[in-house]
Amino acid sequence: MKATRSRLSIFGHALVFLTVFAGTAELVLAEGVGAALPANATANSYGSGWKCDKGYLRTVGSCIAVVLPANAYLTNSSHGSGWACQHGYKQSTDTCLAVALPVNAYLSGISGDRWLCDRGFRQLKETCEAIPVPVNGYLTESSWGSGWTCERGYRAATDTCAAIAIPENAYLAFTTNRSGWECARGYREVDGACDAIELPPNAFLSGRAYGPGWECDRGYQEIEASCVAFEIPDNAHLDFSGHDWDCNKPYRKRNFACTSGD
Repeated sequence: MKATRSRLSIFGHALVFLTVFAGTAELVLAEGVGAALPANATANSYGSGWKCDKGYLRTVGSCIAVVLPANAYLTNSSHGSGWACQHGYKQSTDTCLAVALPVNAYLSGISGDRWLCDRGFRQLKETCEAIPVPVNGYLTESSWGSGWTCERGYRAATDTCAAIAIPENAYLAFTTNRSGWECARGYREVDGACDAIELPPNAFLSGRAYGPGWECDRGYQEIEASCVAFEIPDNAHLDFSGHDWDCNKPYRKRNFACTSGD
């Protein structure tokens, strides 16, 4: 008796499963290329299913018409709103509002839903104000800062371009620095002037911005403000700097000499 009830229970569960499966299969066929194609829809060119025609949005089993506001156009998307604003308009909820273009501005971007100021003007809130370029200055393409820079030979001083006073034995600097000028070779800046570098015997101009402005020749050492020759002991040679010596291998430096002992 119990075995009979068990078999009936299994049979009942199987029957429920087949019923659900059949309903699901029927729904899938309805979504396919079959006869259950909703209005304003087209069957997919490959695979199964369908898609709504342009101007319609897909809902559960049907296609509803897109409500197109003024100054908008239909998109090819079957999702979202199905429309976008025309050039010169921007979306605001379910409408397209004209972009308020201030004087001395132009529409920017592919969609034209924003604006930028003309060259020579910069944005100030919702307006474009003229950039005041001083005499001996010119406009830059930078969107930050003053919007202008000074001509060569001038430097910014508040809202003006002041001429750079170049001392004797100096030239205009190509890079922006404190003074706007650099001393010529053989000279160095001292208190706003260019003084000649005193070159001792057996030395040459280094071109460095630090130190005395000169270096000793190879075989000489800098001692105070002069270049003094130094003696190289036996079994030694000038090192890579040229201003000291190292022992030849296998000799070792000890007490200013090169010895072979350990």
